[in-house]
Amino acid sequence: MSRIELKNINKYFDHNHILKDINFVIEEGDFMTLLGPSGCGKTTTLRVITGLENPEEGIITIGEKEVVNGDNRFYAPASKRGLNLVFQSYALWPHMTVYENVAFGLTLKKMSKQEIRTKVESALEKMRIHPYKDRYPSELSGGQQQRVAIARAIVTEPKILLLDEPLSNLDAKLRLEMRAELKRLHRELNTTIIYVTHDQVEALTMSTKIAVFFEGNLVQVDTPRGIYRHPADLRVADFIGNPTINFVDASCTYQGGCLLTDSSLGRVAIPCETQHTGEVVLAIYPEDITINSEQVQDAIRCSVSSVLPAGSETLVQLTFDDTTTVLVKYMGETDYEIGSHVWITFPKEKVNVYDKASQQLITITHNKESAKPTRLTAAVNL
Repeated sequence: MSRIELKNINKYFDHNHILKDINFVIEEGDFMTLLGPSGCGKTTTLRVITGLENPEEGIITIGEKEVVNGDNRFYAPASKRGLNLVFQSYALWPHMTVYENVAFGLTLKKMSKQEIRTKVESALEKMRIHPYKDRYPSELSGGQQQRVAIARAIVTEPKILLLDEPLSNLDAKLRLEMRAELKRLHRELNTTIIYVTHDQVEALTMSTKIAVFFEGNLVQVDTPRGIYRHPADLRVADFIGNPTINFVDASCTYQGGCLLTDSSLGRVAIPCETQHTGEVVLAIYPEDITINSEQVQDAIRCSVSSVLPAGSETLVQLTFDDTTTVLVKYMGETDYEIGSHVWITFPKEKVNVYDKASQQLITITHNKESAKPTRLTAAVNL
């Protein structure tokens, strides 16, 4: 069993409170990504799980076995936790060949040469670097070196694989290739993977679950779809998505199962199960907005302020009320004359509404395909 549970984990460096009451579960076979900006605590969480750092408070269990108990000052050695770690730097031995680097851990365990050969060649095949087994690290590209580092980690068949921003040193094309490789590897090995990144595209494309951190707090744990469609607060909403989500200030009252919002978008009725009145923020993803060249029912008149073609998509910036701007993502190629007028519409059920004071999500849209987000901070109860 490789189920991991963290209970009330607190970590301090000197007098700085780095991890603040971290509680979450990583189920066996999950690809769990720890996501957040630099300095948010995600790497420290990874190091606490591995045993490279010891928390002052809290309990960690792996399987049914307790490996950390801060209150009792019990910390199981990293070597006894059944896991392997791949660092941001490849940390390959420069004087060893690819084969020797991957075999190093097995050699220390004094396995037979035949067993080592079988396991190493299997790992090299899985990472598709078998043809390079006799080369030295200096003779490999960055992507190939990263594959060697991962092969070295999986050759010992760990129950849990931890990766700390392993793709950050690669160029955009190699990162894309390695994302696909890591996803394939997870599917083939069915290993529990914990992955640290600040890149929300990596998190959304590879993970089965995402844990979002801000300033040492675990803010939300959910599926990639749940995180994207229902960010738990404005910080998560602003962090997730490329291009960034549109925010519009509004006031609202509750009537007949809807929030009646008044803003520069006009009066918009948004389906909601929670009664709420007061100042709010509307959040609308750029891809959920449709541009119409002619006026249609319930459309909002805008003027085109910029058009940004990006190959497979086009970003269009629109202005209305002379002050408010929204960004629209159009899939494909399009063009509009700067200063021309267009009309926009958007599905009301895809608008997220946040309380302006607490910054917490109020609405859950009535899309049955999306799960409700797990909130880990004080939030409006739904």
